[in-house]
Amino acid sequence: MGAAAQTKLKLKLGVDVFSIRSQNWTPFQYIDYCARLKAEVCFFSELRFLGGIEPEHLKGVKEYAAKAGMGLELGMTSICPSSTMFKADQGKAEDQIARSVEVAQILGAKFVRCFLGRGEDRKQGGGIERHMENTVVVLRNVRTRVMDAGLKLAIENHAGDMQARELKSLITAAGPEFVGCTLDSGNATWTLEDPHVTLETLAPYAVASGVRDSILWRTAEGIAVRWVRMGAGNVGMEEWVRNFARLCPDVTLSLEIISLPAPRIFKVNDPEFWKGFEGVRAGEFMRFLKLAEKGKESIAVPVAKEQALEAEREELEASYRWTREVLDTL
Repeated sequence: MGAAAQTKLKLKLGVDVFSIRSQNWTPFQYIDYCARLKAEVCFFSELRFLGGIEPEHLKGVKEYAAKAGMGLELGMTSICPSSTMFKADQGKAEDQIARSVEVAQILGAKFVRCFLGRGEDRKQGGGIERHMENTVVVLRNVRTRVMDAGLKLAIENHAGDMQARELKSLITAAGPEFVGCTLDSGNATWTLEDPHVTLETLAPYAVASGVRDSILWRTAEGIAVRWVRMGAGNVGMEEWVRNFARLCPDVTLSLEIISLPAPRIFKVNDPEFWKGFEGVRAGEFMRFLKLAEKGKESIAVPVAKEQALEAEREELEASYRWTREVLDTL
């Protein structure tokens, strides 16, 4: 059997339910929806999507997914106590991780996705490095608990917090034997990074993914980035998906579709913008800049409130069809 055929047999296509978070469904409805799409994995990337974490309820979710032939993956939110995204009211980071590990064990998940924070954390005193150090401390404190459970913690490059090199250094500092990454193609563009650089750097550590497309273009202020459905961007997602299948054949390709009508503007022409981004490598930034240079302005018309739920589903479904077509050619 050839390498391409082996990849096709192994690679799974999944749905991160954050893509359809506004539907406000029960976990059983999320599973039903994923089954209708013919997805192989339903990724509950935050505990809140499970509708409760009582053991009996979770066992019911696991059994329901098994009957639907659906694999389950699990995630939680920030594990960095100093991040602006950390939910201190939920307890210490170590306790939140332990709770999520228990949920994962009941569901039969192999990892718990988590993250440090967001781009705003780069601007705080001490920069992203301070938050990375604090996260490593937390990770080392839970090493035994996670490894005894036979799981991994999959840290996402999240919302502009870390570039791929930074996340790689965090993983190696904490211990790659129990820490891997959730590889997010869209979040890469919020750190001034070409998603292909992200994939090349983090593929050896990937245990999960969150995949969406992006479109970039130049503006008078700098660079605009807008997340879009799969196939609608200009970052080369078809090649990215093909490379993902080659480099990460045992990792679920999970669609996390977040289509934003308005772009995020990175004012790279302003010297003040670069506070927090001092460590960006010129060669890698040039790859990002080249993507923007070939892009054209893309502003979507906001969706009417009464059509928002349907539009959210359509963005995911169109992305699913596009991605499945690419995978079917492997």
